[in-house]
Amino acid sequence: MYHFLLPLLGLLVGVILGLIFPFTFPVAYARYMAVAILASLDSVLGGLRANMEGQFNPVIFISGFFCNALFAAALTYVGDRLGLEIYYAAVFAFGVRIFQNLAVMRRHLLENWNSEKKRGA
Repeated sequence: MYHFLLPLLGLLVGVILGLIFPFTFPVAYARYMAVAILASLDSVLGGLRANMEGQFNPVIFISGFFCNALFAAALTYVGDRLGLEIYYAAVFAFGVRIFQNLAVMRRHLLENWNSEKKRGA
């Protein structure tokens, strides 16, 4: 039942290591890092959701992880060259997907908890 804890543990370890060993990027790359982080978080949460639904495929996860990050970075680069804030599209899309994945995972966990509670009662 708690098969989703390992990816969350990995995410927690990554955040802790990032806090212990801070690394800064030049300001010129801030937009690229922002969309890369959002793309990565979207992929991780999408993978967790797929795992909870019994549909996880590592090939889809890895390809989505890198394709999303590369496409978001390319979109940001093109926007920088054109003088447009196109990266907002990626920020919006990834933000919406992150919250959708969280909502589905929350519902799934609550349904599992309720069904276990009914079995035990």
